[in-house]
Amino acid sequence: MASIKQALISVSDKTGVEVFARALADRGVKILSTGGTAKLLREVGIECRDVSDYTGFPEMMDGRVKTLNPKVHGGILARRDNEGDLASMAEHGIEQIDLVCVNLYPFREAVAKEGCTIEDAIENIDIGGPCMVRASAKNHKFVTIVVDPSDYEMIIAAIDSDLLSEDVRRGLATKAFAHTAAYDGAIANHFSALNSDGSKRKFPDIFTRQFIKTADELRYGENPHQDGAFYADIEDEGLSLADCEVLQGKALSYNNIADADAAFACVRDFSDNAAVIVKHANPCGVAVGGSQAEVYERARAADATSAFGGIAAFNRPLDGETAALIAETFMEVVIAPGFSDAAREALAAKKNLRLLLAPSVDAVAGGWEFKRVNGGLLVQERDAHILDRDACRVVTERAPTEAEWNDMLFAWSVAKHVKSNAIVFAKNGTTLGVGAGQMNRVNSTRIAAFHGGEAIKGSAVASDAFFPFRDGVDALADAGAKAVIQPGGSVRDDEVIAAANEHGLAMIFTGIRHFRH
Repeated sequence: MASIKQALISVSDKTGVEVFARALADRGVKILSTGGTAKLLREVGIECRDVSDYTGFPEMMDGRVKTLNPKVHGGILARRDNEGDLASMAEHGIEQIDLVCVNLYPFREAVAKEGCTIEDAIENIDIGGPCMVRASAKNHKFVTIVVDPSDYEMIIAAIDSDLLSEDVRRGLATKAFAHTAAYDGAIANHFSALNSDGSKRKFPDIFTRQFIKTADELRYGENPHQDGAFYADIEDEGLSLADCEVLQGKALSYNNIADADAAFACVRDFSDNAAVIVKHANPCGVAVGGSQAEVYERARAADATSAFGGIAAFNRPLDGETAALIAETFMEVVIAPGFSDAAREALAAKKNLRLLLAPSVDAVAGGWEFKRVNGGLLVQERDAHILDRDACRVVTERAPTEAEWNDMLFAWSVAKHVKSNAIVFAKNGTTLGVGAGQMNRVNSTRIAAFHGGEAIKGSAVASDAFFPFRDGVDALADAGAKAVIQPGGSVRDDEVIAAANEHGLAMIFTGIRHFRH
């Protein structure tokens, strides 16, 4: 094991650094430090030596140059088993630096501030920090590099138990290289999005993003002959499946993760008590309003055949009564922001059923979505649009009733999460039929109507995009629907509106489309 006699501590994020430095000092470790970190340590009574005193060179150029010195980097990079390196250290008065605790200037935070100038961004590019991090990581056989405050406690415990092995240091070095890679990527993203006048484009010319594998490889990918893994986006601005805790059940599969993501994205768009059941990335049953057990029963009954083997998502903690109903049907995953003791007990016998505890049900307001295509990556803003009723326009002779308004707005919220072409029939806060992923809107309408059967009479319909011809409106009217909400914008809108008037339908234009391919 490598002993730690001297540490260099220089951090921008000072979370926990006082406790960490004190623990090192209590174990006889000498501490080198710089600037604000040295000031903080001295204020709390921790003895440290300024790097400038050690190197014989003052910090200069407003702090731009302070650790870029052979006495620092020689002390980090020297191979302790290389006679030539040791001789060079002796000749030039270089001391070993055995632990380096460094994190970098807050570049992302700086450029995210309104009014950040090019000069502000430049001054928040760390130079000495990444140099020390990379040097320490390169020489991890002998040097411990620490970039993450969450590792402080582990490192002290490893020192105490003499378990700070080369394998442990290699893991820390790997994290350090990822840290500097993400940092450089953020800088490249920012500057490649700048215009000559300093204004910023939404999409950079160079796009770098870092993803971290969340667990062991998945059993397989979408199909057994494909390998798969799940990576978390370190910059994701909203809750993801990577933030959920698995409370019960076997390991999640590739398809489980994809479907659970779709289910939870849908249920988070509702403020009322809601239940969503997803099968093959599409909602097959959604219900809102009433007790949790009631909304789950309605969602399951909306398409009981498809619900078998599905994913159930809730926007309230799961109660025991609802859990008992879930236990009646084979489900793959249940995701909720909490699970009561009664719910856990009711589902405990379902050993393979995955229970995912979500830390939040807040709707995701921003962020980007990615789709890999051969040879490239499609990037877009996340579809976080929530429809404002006042922005909608009644275009038919008959205006909708209040009940029809409620059904249309509910169906519209569901349609946003259905693969295009999407058609959703709904009534009284429950989906009755969902048509998804068809090559034309008429077939989606017919499929949804088939699933809804007689229950569709008097329902409302949402279409994720405009009706290009009147045939789709004829089909939903023939099925018994009485109101329809759609974006509008077709060259044949007049023809479509005329068809709605012929059938006595109320029709609303939203001016917003929700394609989901």
